[in-house]
Amino acid sequence: MKVGIMGGTFDPIHIGHMLAAEAARDTYDLDEVWFMPSHIPPHKEDAGVTGLMRLEMTAEAVADHPSFRTLDWEVQRGGVSYTVDTVRELRDTYPEHEFSFIIGADMVAYLPKWNRIEELAEMLIFIGLNRPGTKLSVDELPEFLRQVVVTAEMPLIEISSTLIRDRAASGLSIRYMVPDRVYDYIVRSGIYAVQP
Repeated sequence: MKVGIMGGTFDPIHIGHMLAAEAARDTYDLDEVWFMPSHIPPHKEDAGVTGLMRLEMTAEAVADHPSFRTLDWEVQRGGVSYTVDTVRELRDTYPEHEFSFIIGADMVAYLPKWNRIEELAEMLIFIGLNRPGTKLSVDELPEFLRQVVVTAEMPLIEISSTLIRDRAASGLSIRYMVPDRVYDYIVRSGIYAVQP
């Protein structure tokens, strides 16, 4: 089985994440995409809401897609989430699966700084997706990464979790920026101070 892993803080998960996952699935004929919220991402500040709430929002987002799943490993493990540790555990648990890791163009440029990136690059390929305002280029990557980074096109949509949180904090609507089930969860739980 070909599985794409989509990691992230997902604070909150939004339609840009969903479009990226679907573009990667279509382009590389992935059987499934597993969304994996991080507990504490090494390259960002702590998320604004708990790992469990971000996991629950992610589960709501993927509930209606037959090829999308939620993976709770990093939230359950706790601590700083390093992709290399999770991928090694995934390969040990599912040795028959072929894994790829789905990332935005901005993360492609950041790959050389990832923890134990040489080790990680031996275990999977990276699917880099074009994002607004970021030119996806692998030419400046070290040779070992150029061999394991492939690209996919997705609709360019200017939306981010930061934008959503900022809009919510300003009393502006975030409806249609997140999947309907995620919007309902946000309103129901009272996070981000969103008003229905």
